[in-house]
Amino acid sequence: MAAVKNNRAIIAVNRFGLGATGAEFSAAKHDPEQWLLQQLVSPVFDKTLGDTESAFNMIADIKVLKQQSRQKNMKLPDIGRTLIRPYRQRLIMDSLEQSVQTNIPFAVRLLDFFSNHFSVSVSTQTMTLLAPILEREAIAPNLFGSFADLLIAVEQHPAMLVYLNNEKSVGPNSKAGKRARGLNENLAREILELHTLGVDGGYSLDDIRQLAMAISGWSITDEGDTGHGGFKFRDNYHQPGARIILGKSYGDNGEAQGRAVLHDLARHRKTAEFISYKLVQHLIADQPPKQLVSAMVDTWVKTEGDIKAVVTTMIKHPQSWDSQSNKFKTPREFVVSAYRAVNHPEAVDQGLLNILMRGLNFMGHKPFASGSPAGYSQLNIAWSGSDALMKRIDWVSLLSQKTSETPKNVAARIFDSQLSPLTVKLLAGAESRAQGLAMLLLSPEFQRR
Repeated sequence: MAAVKNNRAIIAVNRFGLGATGAEFSAAKHDPEQWLLQQLVSPVFDKTLGDTESAFNMIADIKVLKQQSRQKNMKLPDIGRTLIRPYRQRLIMDSLEQSVQTNIPFAVRLLDFFSNHFSVSVSTQTMTLLAPILEREAIAPNLFGSFADLLIAVEQHPAMLVYLNNEKSVGPNSKAGKRARGLNENLAREILELHTLGVDGGYSLDDIRQLAMAISGWSITDEGDTGHGGFKFRDNYHQPGARIILGKSYGDNGEAQGRAVLHDLARHRKTAEFISYKLVQHLIADQPPKQLVSAMVDTWVKTEGDIKAVVTTMIKHPQSWDSQSNKFKTPREFVVSAYRAVNHPEAVDQGLLNILMRGLNFMGHKPFASGSPAGYSQLNIAWSGSDALMKRIDWVSLLSQKTSETPKNVAARIFDSQLSPLTVKLLAGAESRAQGLAMLLLSPEFQRR
């Protein structure tokens, strides 16, 4: 019985968590399910490191600097190096530090999932400042509430509005329609295709256009607006009239029109199917067990998209605890779990943290740089090619040299020393501590979860 419980604890900390650190494995042994369910609380970020208001202030300062340089015919300072990159790096490193030090790793895993689900990429100076804020302000606070609240918070966040060009989307028959740029359908398309119903969700091209008109006027503040930087509804941009989307009519009531559509999309069964499937695919298997997904969908529909209830259904379902490790870690999962395996949680080693960041860039998993609203792939095939594996070997060799941990201690802490005979044999033949640790971190037990 103890061996079975220990095996479930290994699954809990490695499949659903971020890899065991410190005494986590011991804590999970008593009741692995309950250990996970106690973590369904939203991660909290330090707003003083950066938020929408500070980003908008910096955008305004940069605009002034550019105007002054033109007026005085002076060379513009290196804004990217002195202002933008340090701001972005501070937020990204803070997020990485949260991952390696958190005592709610399951919650952080789910934050990573939804951050990638609602992917935004750095493409301009403005997006460099805004992209890292989306998960901190819109996703984390709504992580275990209703999906409708999460969806609206994301779609109204300046990072998403700017990334998908909705901040200047103007209804053709709106007050500004005759003199401003036209309707933009980017955000509406991605809401339906990627954020809610999925590509096979049964919507039409007309549904996309109707949704684009429903959220026309969803914009951001500018220097002429009072108050803090952020979302602003511009009534003169909004397309007047009722909208018909997926066969339902939505009255002409300004900003609330778009909100009403998103509420219905969040509760839609197709949305439940799409996101439940994707969540199981992310955590458990590229080909998700049908009974598990079905149970989550039923909970989603019954609770009208209560994320905490859906996640609880997943954790309590027996198919979530299959002893077969079917998922190959993404680069982020790999570097974070490696750090947690070799470093104690009481203090963050900045040198190792910098190595983690280099590893993400080196392995093609740079934060907020997927280059697509679809985000980074969560399928095994995307990260298990020969070139990708060689990069992992190179990175692990570097990490192993930077820590004094022994493979024996690490194996005991995160696997309860339950390794395959082949891995045990390979570790026994290691020529040095560093080589043995590298072998452990590259073993099937560690690479898969």
